[in-house]
Parts: sequence; structure tokens; C-alpha cells
Amino acid sequence: MRAVTTSPTPPSRPPDVDVVLPCLNEAEALPWVLARIPPGWRALVVDNGSTDGSAGLARALGATVVHEPRRGFGAACHAGLSAATADIVCFCDCDASLDPSLLIPFVREVRDGAADLVLGRRRPSGRGAWPAHARAGNLALARMLRRRTGLRLRDLGPLRAARREPLLALGLTDRRSGYPLQMVVRAADAGWRITEHDVPYLPRSGASKVTGTWRGTWQAVRDMSRVLAEAPVPEEARR
Repeated sequence: MRAVTTSPTPPSRPPDVDVVLPCLNEAEALPWVLARIPPGWRALVVDNGSTDGSAGLARALGATVVHEPRRGFGAACHAGLSAATADIVCFCDCDASLDPSLLIPFVREVRDGAADLVLGRRRPSGRGAWPAHARAGNLALARMLRRRTGLRLRDLGPLRAARREPLLALGLTDRRSGYPLQMVVRAADAGWRITEHDVPYLPRSGASKVTGTWRGTWQAVRDMSRVLAEAPVPEEARR
């Protein structure tokens, strides 16, 4: 089955920026998140099988809704990327842990040609914003990434911005938790300029689907470890 996109009204002009928001039962967080989408940008809420009315609420709040029946964080992210039409595409979690308005300087950096991929380095703000086991897993992956690519990143967080066509040309294949890492690895292999900036990380709304438990965290680490074990994509295959 393929992703299906629905919009409350046809856009009067192409969006300046598309923001992909993977969503699985995030009705509680959606009003806060969507209210912080910058003017002129389009929110692409990718519903990944919600049962709490998230899709209908997102549409009522003015977002474009993409329905992705295949479960998986990567499946939702890639469905949003495939549905995007703006030159610059951003990604942000839909659980109110990250403020999408923080993407404004990220987009400016990409648009000005100062970077090809801009990432948000999460800085916990508030008790319980980032559990110890999730931080430990993230640190382990950052170290493995450094060995694999030479990149000295501190985080592999979901807040990010890049141009749409180059992102699609990376040929991302992971459809689970490894998707964000695969994006960084393949971008590094392709010689992209990758930058990282601190962003506040708030306690999320609802229960985490990935890093809420040790088991979920280490499943994500296993997914990402498989990505790191991939051989670099030959340059001719990326053209």
C-alpha cells in the first residue's frame, strides 16, 4: 500500500518549506506543535496508524495529512519526504518535545548555502525530558558514527533541515528507527556539509514509542547499528 495525502484546502501557492511530522497517536500534542509552524510553511502530518483521531484533528487544524499504513518511524518520515514539494524539507517529532519554530535558522543556513544538512542537538529542558537510557544509546551511536564517517556530532536528533531533491537522491531505504541515522551516514558519504546546533528538548506529551523503555532504546540502537554496518554507497549510484 502507498501513502495517501489529503489536504483541507488546495494551497494558493507552493509552500516555502515543508515540515514532516511523523505521527502515531499524538492528538494531545498536535495543537501545540501545529501552532508553532512558521507562517508560509506547510505541516505534513504523516499518520502512521493512529487510533486517537490524530489525522482528523491535524486536518482540522490546517495541516496536510499523509496516511502511511506501513508501521515504522522511517516509513512515516519517508512518506512525508515523498509527499513534500517545497525546495527545503524539515523534520520534527510530533510529540511536543521540540518546537518547530526553532527550524527557522536551520532553513536559513541551508538556503544561504552554509550547510547541506542542519541537525538539532537536543539539550534537555525540564525533568524527565531525556531519560538516561535514551541518552546512553544516543551517545553510543554518536561514537559509532564518528568511527564510521569522521563526523563529530553529539546527537542524532529528529530536528533537521535539508533540500528535498538531494535528500531523495540519497536513496534512503531504512523504514524503522535507523532512518535518521542513515540520512546522516549517506549525507556524510556524499560529502555534504553537516552542522549541528543546540535546541531545547522538552518533556514529550504521552509515552514514547521508541525510547520510552530500555528495550525500545536498544532495539533502536540495533536498527541503527545495522545502518552503520552498511558499505558506503558508490558515488556513481548517488548521481
